[in-house]
Amino acid sequence: MAEAWAHHEAVVNNVRLHWVEQGDGPLVVLLHGFPEFWWGWRRQIPALAAAGFRVVAPDMRGYNLSAKPRGASSYRVSILLEDVAALVRHLGAERAHLTGHDWGGVVAWHAAMRRPEIVGRLAIINAPHPTIFAREMRRPRQFLRAWYAMAIQLPALPEAAIRAGNFRALERLFRGTATPGAFSDEDIARYKEALRRPGALTAALNYYRAYRSSLVRRMGTKKKRPRRIVESPTLVIWGEKDRALDLHNLDGLERYVPDLRVERLPHASHWVMADDPERVNSLLIEFFRGD
Repeated sequence: MAEAWAHHEAVVNNVRLHWVEQGDGPLVVLLHGFPEFWWGWRRQIPALAAAGFRVVAPDMRGYNLSAKPRGASSYRVSILLEDVAALVRHLGAERAHLTGHDWGGVVAWHAAMRRPEIVGRLAIINAPHPTIFAREMRRPRQFLRAWYAMAIQLPALPEAAIRAGNFRALERLFRGTATPGAFSDEDIARYKEALRRPGALTAALNYYRAYRSSLVRRMGTKKKRPRRIVESPTLVIWGEKDRALDLHNLDGLERYVPDLRVERLPHASHWVMADDPERVNSLLIEFFRGD
């Protein structure tokens, strides 16, 4: 499977990014989440390429073979979305169909709101809309599910806990929350290898650290913020067995996304692309074709 994927790297938005690419046609950019890298899309890349798309899956800054700037401030969402915009331009396209899972989904939401000119169609996989997530984090049912995000704010200790026992926590994360068999020994070994790279684990955790101030500000304000409407046609795929994200993150989403389609997968976990790749692939292909 991997032989068909070409590896590339370039400096975009003043950071060196690595990505894999396959296929020709309309551009589709796939953005991974924590604690994955481009390998998280291993089952989607060949399927989308075979369906007639040019598929690009980057290692987001801080991950795997991409550069790892120091400091949490280097991982603000405003910077991450500019990485995406610069990558699209570097690839010679005006816009791309954007797909994001987990943190990649957060970045994709913000890109669609702040840089709509680069987004064709938007596909989100188990990643909450920023405004709705701030609303839900005020409620115990979501706050208690996301306790780990607060624990990550501590310096050094989260890194030590994740590294302990040959990344035992990482293995528990995948094996304990996904559908049995979704992640192979090879998959987990690849993720461990990527996080062992110098600076990679701290960089991955800095996504949470950089986002905290924005989230707390959204949670604490009583002022009504101007609603940013996502103008792109949007598909949300949601695994209902997600242990970290409450289903109420879908409530009221149509207020912010007028052209919205939601597909719930009752049997799938947070790791939807690994749990049910055939269903995810068919939904993405149909959606990006405009069927």
